[in-house]
Amino acid sequence: MNTREYIQKWADSYKTDLTQNIMPFWLRNGLDRENGGVYTCLNRDGSLMDTTKSVWFQGRFAFVCAYAYNNVEQNPEWLAAAKSTLDFIEKHCFSPDGHMYFSVTADGRGLRKRRYVFSETFAAIAMSEYALATGNQDYAEKALHLFEDIQRFLTTPGFLPAKFESGVELQGHSIIMILINVASRIRAAIDDPKLTAQIDDSIDKLRRYFIHPEFKALLETVGPKGEFIDTNATRVINPGHCIETSWFIMEEACHRNWDKELLDMALTIFDWSWDWGWDEPYGGIINFRDCRNLPPQDYSQDMKFWWPQCETIIATLYAYLGTGDEKYLERHRIISDWTYKHLPDPEYGEWYGYLHRDGTVAQPAKGNLYKGPFHIPRMMIKGYALCQEILRREMRNEK
Repeated sequence: MNTREYIQKWADSYKTDLTQNIMPFWLRNGLDRENGGVYTCLNRDGSLMDTTKSVWFQGRFAFVCAYAYNNVEQNPEWLAAAKSTLDFIEKHCFSPDGHMYFSVTADGRGLRKRRYVFSETFAAIAMSEYALATGNQDYAEKALHLFEDIQRFLTTPGFLPAKFESGVELQGHSIIMILINVASRIRAAIDDPKLTAQIDDSIDKLRRYFIHPEFKALLETVGPKGEFIDTNATRVINPGHCIETSWFIMEEACHRNWDKELLDMALTIFDWSWDWGWDEPYGGIINFRDCRNLPPQDYSQDMKFWWPQCETIIATLYAYLGTGDEKYLERHRIISDWTYKHLPDPEYGEWYGYLHRDGTVAQPAKGNLYKGPFHIPRMMIKGYALCQEILRREMRNEK
């Protein structure tokens, strides 16, 4: 493999696909030019199936638009879409107690709240990325304030409804891992010590509680002190989620001049999760595994969703950038070949989201309240940026 040619090919592919396929699809079909914000419940051809708006995706779309503007090209249409969606968020997506909705109507009336703070996390990174795009530091301050609200909501007893009955003490991987990325993205716009403190705390919890060498796995749910609990619900491995965590930690290792301890931790998580996730008979990253190799409980356990493939593509590039180990470039080839064979829709554009285990399409819609313009464009933006970093390193090594 000629590394420079290979990486240049993918850099060009990510940029072309992002600018000529993914972003135009969502700006044309999803952007609500009447009320502001974005619709995500789109059929295969981009036609609108439901005007319910996912609040997660208001933040995610605004982030992607600003992130693409900052890292690929300064397209004024992207920046305007980010501003329109941020305006919709600020006007409509916060309930009276400050906790954001999970879904709202087309014109912004609240429909549902959930016990999570993921709407807040994505709104915060959208605000910080918009601050970087525009130089408007007010948005960085808003992002930091929202981050402080997230921490307050999570630590105020009774503010968020409990998932389990009183006396059941479990902790989940999701919020711990996402706060690494949220703090990192906000820190790029406003460097407050509490952001790095959150990253350190999250990484420490992952290391002490969630990484279980006896299974060579990062578990999704553990006891309050990291105890392994032998039930269907707590034996779950989500390979895509773990791989996403691995590149969040690689990103922080890179920020710290490739801190060896962090990089080794991230690579361990990635290597284990690749082994659990890569589906040898059919290819692709599978949804769920059981750490005892028992049948997983989740009905979608053997499906191939779009987002784990995207996270794996990013992780392979980060791992290669951090190590120079050709095995990660080979993994990038393997996951990319499978992903680009099965997920892109050559007729209507964008990507399918839900595949059966053998890679056939389970349902053809391009979006819903959970799939929309985030994982795919983020992968392309991040992939493009990582390819540029790898190419610069290759050029330095040749001198």
